[in-house]
Amino acid sequence: MRVVSLVPSLTEAIAVTLPGVLVGATDWCRRPAGLEVARIGGTKNPRTDRIADLAPDLVVANEEENRAPDLGALRAAGIEVLVTEVRDVPQAFSELARVLAACGAAGRPRWLEEAEAAWTSPPAGPRRSAVVPVWRRPWMVLGRDTFAGDVLSRLGVDHLYADHEERYPRVPAEELRAAAPDVVVLPDEPYRFTADDGPEAFAGLPCALVSGRHLTWYGPSLAEAPRVLGEALRAAPR
Repeated sequence: MRVVSLVPSLTEAIAVTLPGVLVGATDWCRRPAGLEVARIGGTKNPRTDRIADLAPDLVVANEEENRAPDLGALRAAGIEVLVTEVRDVPQAFSELARVLAACGAAGRPRWLEEAEAAWTSPPAGPRRSAVVPVWRRPWMVLGRDTFAGDVLSRLGVDHLYADHEERYPRVPAEELRAAAPDVVVLPDEPYRFTADDGPEAFAGLPCALVSGRHLTWYGPSLAEAPRVLGEALRAAPR
């Protein structure tokens, strides 16, 4: 198999499961460390001509991360494209199994079994409300029907915009502060919130800086995500 991945989390999943299968990945595919494949641009602006030159048997993509026109151009060039849809943790496991099987895996890798076991009974304390910014300038937060929202819910955190009509609504910071959540969850991707960039906008509210990879990626990181995220959330002042 010759596979091109347009999704960083799928790149990691394929590379650790089937070394040598990947021939191309996006510029944002930085895991596993030292991955040596052709780079084909970003997730939103892949070089479809470069992908075609690699003559892949399969391109793996995601309905949220990648644009339909780019995927259509690849199909028009005669390239098979597998598009994942992941809105919750169980769906992540089933989609990962589907992708790996399509890439030639003979069975489920050990890390996937370990990840499913880790999420069978994830650690969760008393439930807390939250707002979860994912971008700044403008402020955008988790809304309805998101994978990250389901991850947090399973860890005892209910984000306040879960019923919003949009999946990633734009909400002014003053409205977020007025919502008075128990905690503001600030991941380091897609926007890189840090101790010096983010918490100052929510003075008086507890903030939890968390790993965006563990919150938003579906791949090998799922095995340790309950522990890593749980520790970060518990560290936030109450």
